[in-house]
Amino acid sequence: MPPIASQPTIAILQVQQILQGVRDRGLELAPILRRAGIAPALLEAPLSRVTQAQYAALIRVLRRVTRDELWGIANHPLKLGSFAQACRLLIHCSTLGEALRAGAQFYHLLLEDFVPRLVVEQDKASLRLVANPAKASPLGYAELAFCFLSYGLISWLVARRIPVRELMYRPKDRGRSTDAERIFLAPVVYAYPWVGYSFDARWLDLPIVQTPQSLQEFLQQAPSSMLVKYRDQTNLAERIRRLLRRHLAEEMPSLEKVSQALALTPQTLRRRLRDEGQGFQSIKDNLRRDAAIEYLAQPELTLLDIANRLGFSEASTFHRAFKGWTGQAPGIYRQAYLTKSAG
Repeated sequence: MPPIASQPTIAILQVQQILQGVRDRGLELAPILRRAGIAPALLEAPLSRVTQAQYAALIRVLRRVTRDELWGIANHPLKLGSFAQACRLLIHCSTLGEALRAGAQFYHLLLEDFVPRLVVEQDKASLRLVANPAKASPLGYAELAFCFLSYGLISWLVARRIPVRELMYRPKDRGRSTDAERIFLAPVVYAYPWVGYSFDARWLDLPIVQTPQSLQEFLQQAPSSMLVKYRDQTNLAERIRRLLRRHLAEEMPSLEKVSQALALTPQTLRRRLRDEGQGFQSIKDNLRRDAAIEYLAQPELTLLDIANRLGFSEASTFHRAFKGWTGQAPGIYRQAYLTKSAG
């Protein structure tokens, strides 16, 4: 049985957003979702979540169905193989700054909905995706998706997470990306005429460390590798999550005990979590929720097995808690995996 990783799950809103292109084409969504192991019923439950593996699988399915690396959410398709070709170009650059400029020029030739630009102002650099008003898709999500893909790529190129200062979104983007702050670990500011993100300009001098050999493995694992590979292990909420994960099957440590383990006072822990936009109880609940979603993908585990592994004494108690977390019964999630396996 594979060990539980309990990686953060992804809000169903993100699934709905990347399905916009196939929905507008009139394609049936249920078969596409089932091929990725996602229950179609989850689209009707605003609190539901999917695993990172499911989300990555859905991206791969959409790429095949639409023959488009932006899954039909832009007005003009991005040809299959574009991302791989960009990677082959960028690994031969010397620095991150050189790679970002080369990447912006490469995608400027391919994209019609928006133009990528690297802008450097004193000590701040930003990647901006400026929409072409005459050609941009009314869906408006393509730029947000490109932000995520580009950030995963630049982190891989230098083999480290680039700390983001700020996510720059348009006022109309409010509510479109519920996980953005968690993924980028940066505040979202809805006050710009473009989409993008900024970071310290000094990171542009980082050397490109990837090679044609490492590129082959990266492309085989993408997009899964872009979701988790360069998470910030120093983030306090992430450190607490790792500590609590050891106690999933029992009563979890109190805030006071966690504070002691991290050599912090309870007051300091609360303040630093508040600064990160987190709460101790929500970290515990989200960890159990995400672990439950992963366990439900293991058909050999009964609901009572899963309940016990999450510290619940009865399956009925787990059932109620899970429905409160996601808005759906655990059986709905399990059925999606069984359907995929049968297919």
